[in-house]
Amino acid sequence: MNQNAEYSAVNDAVRGRFFRRTWAMITPYWRSEEKSKAWLLLGAVIALSLFSVAISVWINHWYKDFYNALEKKDTAAFWQLIGYFCGIAAVAILGAVYRLYLTQMLTIRWRAWLTEKHFARWLDHKNFYQLEQGGYTDNPDQRISEDLNSFTSNTLGLGLGLLRNVVSLVSFSVILWGVSGSIDVFGITIPGYMFWCALLYAGVGSWLTHLIGRRLIGLSNQQQRFEADLRFSMVRVRENAESIALYNGEPNEKQRLSARFGKVWHNYWDIMKVSKRLTFFTAGYEQIAIVFAFIVAAPRYFAGKIELGELMQINSAFGNVQGNFSWFISAYTDLAAWRATSDRLLSFQQAMSDNEQRAATIDVHAQGDRLVVQGLGLNLADGRHLLTDANMCVEPGERLMLSGRSGSGKSTLLRAMGHLWPAGHGSIRLPAARYLFLPQKPYLPIGTLKAVLSYPQDDSVYPAERYAQVLQTCRLPHLAGRLDEANHWQRMLSPGEQQRLAFARALLFAPQWLYMDEATSAMDEEDEATLYQALIDELPGLSIVSVGHRSSLKRFHGRHVRIEGGWLQEQQMA
Repeated sequence: MNQNAEYSAVNDAVRGRFFRRTWAMITPYWRSEEKSKAWLLLGAVIALSLFSVAISVWINHWYKDFYNALEKKDTAAFWQLIGYFCGIAAVAILGAVYRLYLTQMLTIRWRAWLTEKHFARWLDHKNFYQLEQGGYTDNPDQRISEDLNSFTSNTLGLGLGLLRNVVSLVSFSVILWGVSGSIDVFGITIPGYMFWCALLYAGVGSWLTHLIGRRLIGLSNQQQRFEADLRFSMVRVRENAESIALYNGEPNEKQRLSARFGKVWHNYWDIMKVSKRLTFFTAGYEQIAIVFAFIVAAPRYFAGKIELGELMQINSAFGNVQGNFSWFISAYTDLAAWRATSDRLLSFQQAMSDNEQRAATIDVHAQGDRLVVQGLGLNLADGRHLLTDANMCVEPGERLMLSGRSGSGKSTLLRAMGHLWPAGHGSIRLPAARYLFLPQKPYLPIGTLKAVLSYPQDDSVYPAERYAQVLQTCRLPHLAGRLDEANHWQRMLSPGEQQRLAFARALLFAPQWLYMDEATSAMDEEDEATLYQALIDELPGLSIVSVGHRSSLKRFHGRHVRIEGGWLQEQQMA
């Protein structure tokens, strides 16, 4: 099989699974703990949708009497029918308002439920980390915030629209069949010929619409991705504004942003071209539909077989039947957007499933009171080996320093201990005790300084005086008066201050085991010594495994292990 044929076969298989997988994404909410309210709201919305069809049928019958009154110049009947119409219109307005209100209520409740489920799944099994590392999916933030919003509103809108059109089609088909009569064509009598004309007209129109606009699905998908990539690039500029400014990297960033926008631009032009061709056809289709019923029904009217009121009723019924048959045409752009949104959500869910089902080749589990590494091998994505058959044991209360050249695998070993590195073999037995990891660049959530210090716990866990105490210990006394201030601390504090804040977090958390990945790289040696000594003094019995380069760190560790050529080598402490 050549490459194109194989690609086509894969696409056919994906299309074959699309509706089954989308249905599996739709149905959980309707079986969830909210199913009672969900079905009640859906039932009310469906009832109001069907009520709108009844209003349309009501107005169709009104057309016949109204135009007959006009033809007969019956003033009394005219004003009576105008008053009658006002009553119909008032009821229709009331129904339309509550149909929209309840539909929006159901949409936001469904979206809230789906969002919470996606939040939980994205943050579970380290999906949020692994998906970024592996490049499995782009812009998960957009999938959860924007695509779920579009998915719920479009699914309900299209589903209810289809239901309303089917019921309307049946109702007006019965009317059209009854009032259109029959016609003889080449000696053959065709009953309800207006119905068959509407069916043929809409069928040809739907087929041509799909033929002209089918590229919109793929283009809509790409447009969302390119727009999200552009937003992400601009966020990157904001997050790294100082570094870019010091490098005088503005021309380079402008080039990058322009390149991103170029993709948005060119894809949008493709969408415009397809939309132009589609609009040419659909606009023409709709304009012809206005007079098509009159053209087809005119012979019977001029032959005196029907009155003006019946002609207008036929035109109204034909318009409804033809419009209902043409639902696919009018909804095609929305269907294309819904398909693109569903594809993005399905690919996002598939990426999370793939990560969750990926068999762990490194056995990491908590057991006992020691840290034991046995036969551990670590590999990079390109197949290169970082560690080969590594063995190590760290007893409780020991302080171990890991060193080695850049890229030798020091930080990767700590990631494996933190369940973040799946590529390799062997086992890591972690102590079943309270532990904490301090990465080189600590995470400081946006919020109060108390919330930053207590992360990942609630800020009510520790008394206020304890916060001030650890800030004093970690040489951050100037922040003690700002504990209740909410801010973007990662932007406000220097890298050294951020690392000192992470040590304050460790003193608050009081772990039994502390794993540090160059956690003092932005500090001077004096601050580094003060903070290491604070850990030793305030957390007696603390076990430490830390990655570092500086020789000044050696005096705070009883053991020194160096990674050389993929092997762990025990070094003698001076």
